[in-house]
Amino acid sequence: MNLQEKFAYMATGKPYSDLDPVLIAARDQATAKTNALNAADDPAERTQLFTALVGSTGADPVVNPNFRCEFGMNIHVGQDFYANYDVVMLDGGRITIGNRVLFGPKVGLYTSNHLFDPTERQLGGCIAKPITIGDQCWLAANVSVMPGVTIGENTIIGANSVVTHDIPANVIAAGNPCHVLRPITAADKTGFVGQDFV
Repeated sequence: MNLQEKFAYMATGKPYSDLDPVLIAARDQATAKTNALNAADDPAERTQLFTALVGSTGADPVVNPNFRCEFGMNIHVGQDFYANYDVVMLDGGRITIGNRVLFGPKVGLYTSNHLFDPTERQLGGCIAKPITIGDQCWLAANVSVMPGVTIGENTIIGANSVVTHDIPANVIAAGNPCHVLRPITAADKTGFVGQDFV
């Protein structure tokens, strides 16, 4: 199988070999591309390199160093994506990120898991499940999102949270495991309209 066929197989949720030579070569290519991205000083060049790395992106992505991913081509982001420092996306499964999403420093999205049986794990057995982040979400510093999770639009995930299951839209959630704390309401408005400092 070629790389696209392997990704299609991995998307079925069936176990696959993490030690497959085609996957190893693709990881090495992604590492070289992220090295170049992280070394670029010019923001326009970083945008160009990120766009070439991932499967698709909307306009104006901002990705700070040191960004890391496993393959890149399984990552799909919307418009105005912002990734703060040291974001990691392990995209054995598809990662879908909506419009105007903010990631704090050291956010990690992990679509793949090693198999639990020790012999199968030693043989390189893994399984992948997709991650979906809705429009206008904010994941604060050190958030970890586990395989198969969907986070609804406008939701905020508090710092250091480990998201092990789906989180609905329009809420603030935090913890390990992450759980809903409360809805986002009109009372959260401050009157800010984007004005300059006065």
